[in-house]
Amino acid sequence: MGSFSIWHWLIVLVVVLLIFGTKKLRNIGSDLGGAVKGFKDGMKEDAAKITENNDKGGHTIDAEVKDKQQS
Repeated sequence: MGSFSIWHWLIVLVVVLLIFGTKKLRNIGSDLGGAVKGFKDGMKEDAAKITENNDKGGHTIDAEVKDKQQS
């Protein structure tokens, strides 16, 4: 009772196709694919920048502020 059978999923698929149509679903799929590709390209660019900064001898300072005093 808790899981859906293949017939339930087929009925849902048919209803979605009737509501949105194949052209709109195809456009949604291509937009989603383009967004994923853009995200992957952005991640590659960031990784290249991080590697480039590490090669230049950049240092990361890790510190924690205990108290803030005004002078």
